[in-house]
Amino acid sequence: MQTPVTFYLEQEGVEYRLLPHTKPAKTIDEAALERGVNPEQMVKSILLRDMGGFHVLACVPGPAQVDPKKVRAMFGCRRMTCADASDVEKVTGLVIGTVAPVGLKRPLPVIFDHSIKKHYKVNISSGDRMAGVELETEDLLLLCDPMFADICR
Repeated sequence: MQTPVTFYLEQEGVEYRLLPHTKPAKTIDEAALERGVNPEQMVKSILLRDMGGFHVLACVPGPAQVDPKKVRAMFGCRRMTCADASDVEKVTGLVIGTVAPVGLKRPLPVIFDHSIKKHYKVNISSGDRMAGVELETEDLLLLCDPMFADICR
């Protein structure tokens, strides 16, 4: 199965393991079950938008929630909210539920919660609802070159 994310990883020469689903997952718990992994090892990517159209991709462990107030404080924005579905697709090139911090349509500021670094391997979306991708955390960090902060609620 070729997806936008696996295509990008192959172009960059990064080793990964594709984890196919038997059905599309609607939640992190469903995705973890489909992939046979711990939800804590999953990286959830949330596109945030400020009132002026500035976007940032905030990444937290699967069960955690992004705190938009913490992210907006980092960038000096007055207000920051989750982008809507059409905005997500327009900005990332991927649909909600399939966004990963790599293989995006255009470069975006990426911010990771510190807790993502505690796992040797992580799971990200593949860009397709029917699979996830497992790779070494260090490889993901090299590809994303993210900022780090405490951005969980």
